[in-house]
Amino acid sequence: MVMAMAMAMVEKTSSSLLLLLLFDLFLSICLFAKLDASVDADNAAVERFRSYLVIPSVHPNPNYAPAVEFLLSQAQDIGLDAQTFEFAENKPVLVLTWKGKNPLLPSVLLNSHMDVVPAEKEKWKHDPFAAVLDEKGDIYARGSQDMKCVGMQYLEAVRRLKAKGFKPLRTLHISFVPEEEVGGVNGAEKFVPSEEFKALNVAVVLDEGLASPNETYRVFNGERSPWWLVIRATGAPGHGSKLYDNSALENLIKSLDLISSYRASQFDLIKEGLAAEGEVVSVNPVFLKAGTPTPTGFVMNVQPSEAEAGFDIRLPPLADPVAFDKLIAEEWAPASRNLSFTFKQKVTVRNKKGLPCLTATDSSNPWWLLLKDSITKAGGSIGQPEIFLAATDARFVRDEGIPAFGFSPMANTPILLHDHNEFLNVREYLKGIDVYCEIIETFSSYGGPDDQSKTSSHTEL
Repeated sequence: MVMAMAMAMVEKTSSSLLLLLLFDLFLSICLFAKLDASVDADNAAVERFRSYLVIPSVHPNPNYAPAVEFLLSQAQDIGLDAQTFEFAENKPVLVLTWKGKNPLLPSVLLNSHMDVVPAEKEKWKHDPFAAVLDEKGDIYARGSQDMKCVGMQYLEAVRRLKAKGFKPLRTLHISFVPEEEVGGVNGAEKFVPSEEFKALNVAVVLDEGLASPNETYRVFNGERSPWWLVIRATGAPGHGSKLYDNSALENLIKSLDLISSYRASQFDLIKEGLAAEGEVVSVNPVFLKAGTPTPTGFVMNVQPSEAEAGFDIRLPPLADPVAFDKLIAEEWAPASRNLSFTFKQKVTVRNKKGLPCLTATDSSNPWWLLLKDSITKAGGSIGQPEIFLAATDARFVRDEGIPAFGFSPMANTPILLHDHNEFLNVREYLKGIDVYCEIIETFSSYGGPDDQSKTSSHTEL
């Protein structure tokens, strides 16, 4: 009797252990299946990114049709509405839309540009339009940082949010624009003031930022405005051996000396830690033109009657444009020295209400608070907001008084936009998708007062 009971207990225990083992095996299979599915999803996202990178929408003659076709196929696969506009021939603007549950709320716009700058293939490790993925997980391609990565991160984040059943409260728009790399004249500059843009009813915009070489992401709330200045000097020609006053080159050299001194004073502020690079006026000479050319060089015994110099000047949002105009007219290029000047480009540092083109980064702007919270929730960290050194399409929406942030989630990455061997690591690319999942979910779920968010960009100063 006792023996029988003991045998029954052993059998019961063995059955229980077997059930536990089977349950553990089942959980392990489910876990591995989930991990495999996650790996498959990540691999697919990387391949889609590489497919976009190999499309050579490159200046000086970008063909946007293949890029638009690819992006439309992604929109159809994800389930996004699509519209294409043309404000200049063969310069399409593509807008993809995820309609919110309350379409009356102002929308969220995620912007990126399709065009990329040229690349010198012979100076790269890999073909800049082959999107080579090396053994370290680095993807080498023109546009991998600037900024096809961000455009695809938008789409991949939406793909993941839709897959988990998320439905936005606000409508989300994703725009892909042309011509950013050449000033945006036939892209965002025409799109933003248009009736088509106004119909989007935009509350806030996210656009491109920069990579960060450390763990901290960078966020930009303004940018320096390009003033591309050309100074032209004239004077009497003369024999190369003759000394006389007010020759064209003498007058231009005086200007170069003054400009060089001003540049040094601005650079000293950075070197001494008194200002960040985005807070000073940068002035850099980009060309000098003078002399009488010959097949082998220049005529050496003739003083030319004309000379020109070009400068790339960038003004921060808090610069005084009136005072800077006066500096150019009265000191750098005065008519009294037979000098004249023109601008190849002159972008205002003030918005249409006469205020600096800055987006508030304090408690007055809920979008700033939401952005910080989203990045933190995704496991990232951000530094102090910065002024972007160059110009992006975000300046056009800030000019309309719409809050805009420049943000490219690329940590632990050297800044290689426009450089040889531009690359982005797969790990950082995928992490950026996670970050945008949080941002999109948070922004599109926000139901607060939009009048507050729009006022904040006007009154922060």
